[in-house]
Amino acid sequence: MDKVIRIGTRESQLALWQANLVKDLLTANGHSAELVPIKSDGDIDLITPLYEIGVQGIFTKSLDAAMLANRIDIAVHSFKDVPTQLPKGLMNAAVIERGNVKDLLVYKNDTDFLNDTAYTANIATSSIRRKAQWLRRYPQHQLHNLRGNVNTRLQKLASENWDAAIFAAAGLERINVRPANSVILNWMLPAPAQGAIVVACRENDGFCREALAPLNHTETALCTSIERAFLRTLLGGCTTPISAYAYVSDGRVVFEGNLCSLNGDRSITVTRQAPVETAGGIGKDAAEEVLAKGGDIIIEAIRNAQA
Repeated sequence: MDKVIRIGTRESQLALWQANLVKDLLTANGHSAELVPIKSDGDIDLITPLYEIGVQGIFTKSLDAAMLANRIDIAVHSFKDVPTQLPKGLMNAAVIERGNVKDLLVYKNDTDFLNDTAYTANIATSSIRRKAQWLRRYPQHQLHNLRGNVNTRLQKLASENWDAAIFAAAGLERINVRPANSVILNWMLPAPAQGAIVVACRENDGFCREALAPLNHTETALCTSIERAFLRTLLGGCTTPISAYAYVSDGRVVFEGNLCSLNGDRSITVTRQAPVETAGGIGKDAAEEVLAKGGDIIIEAIRNAQA
């Protein structure tokens, strides 16, 4: 009988949706699979801002430990939550075709406050990247911490005296909870690998590596690897406002990356283009350009502020 692939997942509705997607893809290819829900540290502490927790892989390390202990065979993650350096013995085996990469503003009443420079709007988000970009555009606004899964954050927005909150569009759309009172933030550059789902396994698990190989979407894997190289070269994580987005157009990879100060007063944006065949290094090159343009000074100031 075929081996049953144990799929580790967080317990939120979105995480289970993503894990079930992978399960269905494996089943369609003739494999047997089952879900194994595991609670992450990031799901337990819903109060402390992510940038104050300061732990790489806060949403993934419990699943990593379960894989290394052979309690699960594979783990499904939102790729933007995965550290650029994996624990020894683990690998990213498949990147699923990407969904919506954009950020989304869910507002309470209307969006008139976006055009009223005299009004101090109250905006909620747990992302230091979103905070920095928002303050760069709307420096008069007040930002509030918002933690929890998608449903919890939507409920929190409804109960608090806030004007709006920022979400990843893919998360709300995948579980069909995007409110009508929402608008895509086309001007906001996403987190590296936002909108993508990755499946990890043990490096020495040839069976799972072979089972996952057909699930890998080559274009998404290339673009997210470029974005994550940009992030890795800047030594960034959830404590640094780093944004990056790569996409393929007419046989070329188009890339844009950004590093922002915490309050948005300083920002460095770089762009790159290259043929798909030779584009693998443009994320690293772009990050080195950011550092040469003063990004190292911004990063040092962020570290000092968070020390």
